[in-house]
Amino acid sequence: MTAPHTAIPGADDIQRSQLPNGIQVFSRRNPFSPAVVIGGFLHAGSAFDPPERLGLAAFTASALMRGTRQRSFQQIYTLLEDAGASLGFSAGVHTISFNGRALTEDIPTVLGLLAEALRFPTFPPTQVDQLKTQILTGLDLRARDTESMAALTFDELIYGASHPYGRPNAGFPETVAPLQSDDLAAFHARHYGPRGMSIVLVGAVDHQEVVSRLEDDLGDWHLPAQPPPAIVPAVPPPDRPRQRHIQIPDKEQVDVIIGTTAPPRHHPDFIPAMIGNAILGQFGMMGRIGEVVRERAGLAYYAYSNLSASLSTGTWDVSAGVNPANLSRALALIREELRRFVEEGVSEEEVKDIRQGMKNRLPLSLEANAGVLTALLNIARYDLDLDYYRRFNERLDAVTVEQVNQVARRYIRPAALVCASAGTLEEATPCA
Repeated sequence: MTAPHTAIPGADDIQRSQLPNGIQVFSRRNPFSPAVVIGGFLHAGSAFDPPERLGLAAFTASALMRGTRQRSFQQIYTLLEDAGASLGFSAGVHTISFNGRALTEDIPTVLGLLAEALRFPTFPPTQVDQLKTQILTGLDLRARDTESMAALTFDELIYGASHPYGRPNAGFPETVAPLQSDDLAAFHARHYGPRGMSIVLVGAVDHQEVVSRLEDDLGDWHLPAQPPPAIVPAVPPPDRPRQRHIQIPDKEQVDVIIGTTAPPRHHPDFIPAMIGNAILGQFGMMGRIGEVVRERAGLAYYAYSNLSASLSTGTWDVSAGVNPANLSRALALIREELRRFVEEGVSEEEVKDIRQGMKNRLPLSLEANAGVLTALLNIARYDLDLDYYRRFNERLDAVTVEQVNQVARRYIRPAALVCASAGTLEEATPCA
């Protein structure tokens, strides 16, 4: 008997199969939706980029649909437009990801295009040159965007310029400009294969029909020399203050990020840190940080905290956008709030409120196919059990106030914070 459809996916309604070449296929049927969303990943991310060719993985992913052995760029997008469907690729540090959407009857078309783009891209030189121009334009815009440059600088300060997490996936103008079609083809030939690949579908899908189609399209795909997934080394927490300011003239706003390292997604400290982060700068009007810096003092256009979910060492930081004249006062309030968060800790009432808020938001986030797709991709990417989201409330309830406070003290060291800022200032305002 088919289990009744509920918002939260679990082992009784997530179907999982493995193709002969190791590709994992996950699906979750939603009979009430005529559309299907598709997502997935394979291990060909920027961690494999040589330093002098940083941006190669992202460039390659972006060029996959610029032409295949079977279809030209125009033919690919005409086919998608005629079906009202979508399909696209992007690159992260560990993986390249793909996302698409189509009506149920057009899923074979999208899966066929997915297989073509992954296996048989041709990287036409004219299309690659056009795409390179767009990428370089985007990098030029990034260099003038205060929020982007603060984030890029913060990552470099935390991880170092040679660490995969400390380098921008998109690269730099000087590393992207020399890349040619042959470079993309060579990267593709070396790194694109079925090892470690996952495909997820959510909507009105028949799992066995999808698996059969994927066996036809991808089942004979092999790359014996495909490198194993990149191992990204952990980094120690900062042992002293570090800061850097990027001057960008003629900007009315300075963006600043101040923070430290955080536990990996799999670490037992992650869920306590997640609860602590919600109290610090997410819940309600952006938690304590938003209340103190933005609402009471009126010193920031935005102010919140963020905890990254990473396979290796993550980051725990506070971001704010402020008028340059208010930067010193805003930073002083942020530093004081971080000190209070660590030294005084959180209360039982705060943890109780956060737990309930997270419990209430979870089913809402999973009402649509896209939310379920994200959940299943997390299960695949982080090797979580199929009942992870069904048991999420139990995990929240198991976290004590003392655990939250211990994790805060373990990771946030007010005397050794990393601070990056970008905007119209001649020099950095002291962060510590």
